[in-house]
Amino acid sequence: MAVSANRLELLQIADAVAREKSIDRDIVIGAMADAIQKAARSRYGQETNIRVDINTKTGEMKLQRLLEVVDEVEDPNTQIYLARDKNPDAEPGDFIAEQLPPMDFGRIAAQSAKQVIVQKVRDAERDRQYEEYKDRVGEIVNGTVKRVEYGNVIVDLGRGEGIIRRDEQIPRELFRYGDRVRAFVYDVRREQRGPQIFLSRTHPQFMAKLFTMEVPEIYDGIITIKAVARDPGSRAKIAVISSDSSVDPVGACVGMRGSRVQAVVGELQGEKIDIIPWSPDAASFLVNALQPAEVAKVVLDEDAERIEVVVPDDQLSLAIGRRGQNVRLASQLTGWDIDILTEQEESERRQKEFVERSEIFMNALNVDEMVGQVLASEGFATVEEVAYVDEDEVAAIEGFDQETASEIQARAREYLERREAEFDARRTELGVADELKEISGLTTPMLVALGEEGIKSMEDFAGCAADDLIGWTERKDGETTKYPGALSAFEVSRADADHMVIEARLKAGWITEADLAEPETEAGEEAGAETADEGAAA
Repeated sequence: MAVSANRLELLQIADAVAREKSIDRDIVIGAMADAIQKAARSRYGQETNIRVDINTKTGEMKLQRLLEVVDEVEDPNTQIYLARDKNPDAEPGDFIAEQLPPMDFGRIAAQSAKQVIVQKVRDAERDRQYEEYKDRVGEIVNGTVKRVEYGNVIVDLGRGEGIIRRDEQIPRELFRYGDRVRAFVYDVRREQRGPQIFLSRTHPQFMAKLFTMEVPEIYDGIITIKAVARDPGSRAKIAVISSDSSVDPVGACVGMRGSRVQAVVGELQGEKIDIIPWSPDAASFLVNALQPAEVAKVVLDEDAERIEVVVPDDQLSLAIGRRGQNVRLASQLTGWDIDILTEQEESERRQKEFVERSEIFMNALNVDEMVGQVLASEGFATVEEVAYVDEDEVAAIEGFDQETASEIQARAREYLERREAEFDARRTELGVADELKEISGLTTPMLVALGEEGIKSMEDFAGCAADDLIGWTERKDGETTKYPGALSAFEVSRADADHMVIEARLKAGWITEADLAEPETEAGEEAGAETADEGAAA
C-alpha cells in the first residue's frame, strides 16, 4: 500500500521532533494521537469515547468511537444495545468500535492539538532530562554559560540546564556568556518548572573528583582520598593513603614538578592545596593535618571528640593560620574539635591545676600545704581517689608511713560522707525522687544537678535523651558550638547516658526487656536472610 503524502509528512514530523528533543519517537506519535483525540471530542462531543490509532510504519490514522454494550441504553453517545439473538457473543460491559470518517481540523482545533503536542513533548523532555542526570549526582560535568541571573549562573549542559547558585561559586569568580565551565553535580530534583540540576564549584568533592581525573593512581584505586576540607578560593587540605607501599600518595598527587596539583589549582582559581598523608591513628593524622606547623604534644579526649594540641610558642600563629583558617581546615579534615595551646600556656595551666588540687586536698583533708602539694604531685586528682585507693599506695609516697596513710584516708572518707549528706539534703530540698537513686551510675551530686534542671522524677528522666544529659555539639560554617546538658559537669560518656535513660524507661514501664531484644532478633534474621541470599547467588 502506497503511503500518501500527508501520512508520510506526519511520520517525518514525528521523527524530526524526536531527534531534536532527544526523546522516543513513539512518545511523539502518542502525543499526536492524544491531540487528534482531543480535537475529535470537540467535534463529536466531550462525553464521546474516542480512540485514535496511528500506524508507526505507514502513518495511517484510524478514528473510532467506542460504545459500551448495555441491556438498557441511557446515553446513546456512549452506549449501545445489541440483541442476544443477533449477536450472541456480545456481553454487557463489552465495547464496540465504530469507524468514524476522517475529519478536517479547524483553526481552533488545530491550535488546541498543537498545544497538546507541545505539552506532551515538553513533559517527555523533562522526564528524559531527569532520568539522565539523576544518576550523575557526584560527577563533574562540562557546560557553557548561558546567562547570569542575580549572581546565579545558568549553564547549558547540552541536553539540559544546570544552575550554579551564588553560594556555590568560588569567591571573586566571574562568568560571562559563552564561558566554558566545569562543575560538580550535587543534587538533581523534580520541581514544578521541570528538573533542576544543581551544580557546585565549592563542594569538597569537586576537588576530590578533579584529583581523580588528574591522578591515574586515584582513578585505578591504588590511592584513596580519605577526607577533604576546603575554604573555597583560598586554601584546602586533602588526606590521601596508598594501598601499595611502593607508591607515595603525596608524591603521586603532586606529580612531576607539581604538574598534577597545579592543574587542579588552576581549575580552582589559585586555591592553595595541602596534600596530607592519612593515618588511622588520630593523633598522627592531626599532626599531619596541622602542617606546616610543628606539634610538640597531642592529648586526645575520645569521649568529647576533642583534641588538645601543644605547639612551640613561635609556632602558634602558623598553627592557627590566618583568621583561624589552618586549624579550622584541620578540624574539618579530621572531624575532631581542636584546642591549640603554646608550651607556655600549657605550663601555666598545669601549674594552675596543681595549685587548685593542692587547695582541694588542704581544705578537704585539713592538712598543710606541703601534704596537699605532695598528693597533687603524685597524680591524685580528686578526694575520691585518695579515699578509695589501696592504702599501701598512699603509704608508699616518700615521707609518708602506714599511720599517716590511714589517717589521710580516714579524713578523706569523712569528708566524702559529710559532702554526701549535704548533697542529699539539697536533693530532698529540690524535690528529686528517691527512686532515681536506683539508676546505676547516678550519684547524689548528679541528682542535685538534675533537680536544678527540673528533672525530678523517674518519668522526667525517662523522657530525656542522651543530648539532654551530656550536651551536644553543632558544627556550622566550620565553627563548632557546644551546648551543655544537665550532667555536662560530670564525666559521663554518651554510652553511659544512653544506658541510664534506657534503665529509667524500663523502671517507668515505658518499654520492656522484650522490646530491647526485638531489634537484635530482627537484625539477626536479616543477617541470616542476607547470608542465605548470598549462598543462593553463589
